[in-house]
Amino acid sequence: MFESHYRELLKFLAQKVASREDAADLAQESYVRVLTMARGGKAIADPRALLYRIARNLLVDRHRAVRVRDHDALDALAEADLPPAPQQDEPEQLCAATQAARAYVRTIESLSPRTREAFVMHLYDGLPQSEIARRMGISRSMVEKHIVRGLMACRACRSALHDGTGHPDGQDRE
Repeated sequence: MFESHYRELLKFLAQKVASREDAADLAQESYVRVLTMARGGKAIADPRALLYRIARNLLVDRHRAVRVRDHDALDALAEADLPPAPQQDEPEQLCAATQAARAYVRTIESLSPRTREAFVMHLYDGLPQSEIARRMGISRSMVEKHIVRGLMACRACRSALHDGTGHPDGQDRE
């Protein structure tokens, strides 16, 4: 069934890639994938169309792989030509992010137990207010109040981090 399309597919692929061997490899891989699908019980309405679709996808994958590999070796670049490290990987940013995370954890831990419970269920577990109310045995309105208290505490923490003190009360502690 597929033999009748092999030369046609090979010619198509040879026009798209540099060597006849690469075209033959792509054609073979296309056939393997179609045959695997057919043996897996999938009905193939138009084998030729599927064969060409797979071949085109393989060409795209091959092109992407070549583009990924097509770059200068970092060892060969001068120090001035090296790309800068992402800012989030700089020691100062990592330290600041760690300190901010600790400040938020301290802020959440300082909430009253019921407020913390509702806030954590909402923020981290992603539960809707109605489910939180059911689990805690309180009204939905009370859940909203707990969540708002948690949000306000976190906003105060964020403000403190931005004003440089790192503490919600504005005091610099060490």
